[in-house]
Amino acid sequence: MNYFFIAIISYLLGNISFAYILGKIFTKKDVRDYGSGNAGATNAIRAFGKKIGAMVFIGDVLKGVIAVLIGKTLGVTGMYLAGAMVIIGHNWPVFLNFKGGKGVATTIGVMIIASPFVTMICFVLGLVVIIATRTVSLGSIIGMAMAPLAAGIFVRPFDMSLFIFCLFIGTMAIYRHKENIKRILNGKENKL
Repeated sequence: MNYFFIAIISYLLGNISFAYILGKIFTKKDVRDYGSGNAGATNAIRAFGKKIGAMVFIGDVLKGVIAVLIGKTLGVTGMYLAGAMVIIGHNWPVFLNFKGGKGVATTIGVMIIASPFVTMICFVLGLVVIIATRTVSLGSIIGMAMAPLAAGIFVRPFDMSLFIFCLFIGTMAIYRHKENIKRILNGKENKL
């Protein structure tokens, strides 16, 4: 298996939208018609409740894990390529007209394999912010923004490839949250 096939397989894995599929199975509704309009775990919680939302979160994490494990068969480069492509597939799925989620749960799955230590730091920090503010987007943004910083400060010896990967996925997550950032600054962001 070469890098091209790893990229395609990972992108297609990312296209598996658990928010969309489980919403259709259990409620006969399209998650994108509710709340933020995103096909992700947070919007699934708002649209369909905690149980379906939790299943969506687990499914989105697992597809990140699976993609990275497949990519890892080609070494570190394959792992990072697969990680990036599964997140891109989740965020911009061709099968849902490029209207997916924001990639946080899938990124957690990717990073659990790529760097468990960085994942733990960012997850705990994001969770503390979510609990303190009841604002999932703010916790997600801060947790993802901390990824390259955590990789640069706490991973020793310094790993430039991990730092660049974290910078890339962190930037992508912040970009996907641009509307949330505007609402946060205007005091209009939804609480959980």
